[in-house]
Formats: sequence, structure tokens, C-alpha cells
Amino acid sequence: MSNVIYMDERTSNKPQRLGTIRDRRYAIRFPFAADAEMIDLASGLRTEGVTSDLSPGGCFVCTSRPLEINARARLVLRRKNETMESLVIVRVVKPRIGMGVEIVGLDPPFDRVLARWIEQLRRNP
Repeated sequence: MSNVIYMDERTSNKPQRLGTIRDRRYAIRFPFAADAEMIDLASGLRTEGVTSDLSPGGCFVCTSRPLEINARARLVLRRKNETMESLVIVRVVKPRIGMGVEIVGLDPPFDRVLARWIEQLRRNP
């Protein structure tokens, strides 16, 4: 059974598949553009893209080459003169559009970079 969920499935009247993805976000996502690079920890596969949103718990990376659902990866975000690195898990894949990732590991000083970005987004919606 595929773990990919398509956008129209979330709004259709079809019965939802249980247990395929975590449907609930734990934080508000803010529109946010940063260059993104991801490296799959198991295969070494590298993909690049641009974020469309950001929250303390994750982001969406727009890319034509998303990683597999549940892939664990190293994510590097670059915006202006700042960089943030974290460990992520791919939670949602939208073929040819991108992937939603959950941040599962964030060490100093990158935790402060993320907190600063989120604070700036909250002040300037």
C-alpha cells in the first residue's frame, strides 16, 4: 500500500486511508522561501529545491525530485547569509511538486537560526 497521499484525496468524499501520514500539524506554518538541499541518509540521494513554508516543526520543500515517504535526511536551508541544518523525516510526498518534512533533530546553533526566522515571520506576516 502506497503512503503517498495526493492533494485531491484530502478534499474528496472518498474514505481516508488510516495510518498513512500524520495529518495534523502541531504549529502554524508561515510562507517562507529558502534554498533547500536534502541528502537521504540511507541512499545518499541528493535533491534540491525551495521551501514554500516553515514552522518550528517542519517545512514544505518544492522539488521535482522528492525523496521517498519516511526517508530520513539531512536538510540544509539557506536564506540570505544564514544557514540552518537539521535531521528530517519525509512525511508527505506530492509527486512532481515536493515534500513535507518534519524536523526531528536540530542542534545549536541551528536551533537559534530557526527560532529567529520564526520570530521574524510572526512579527511580519
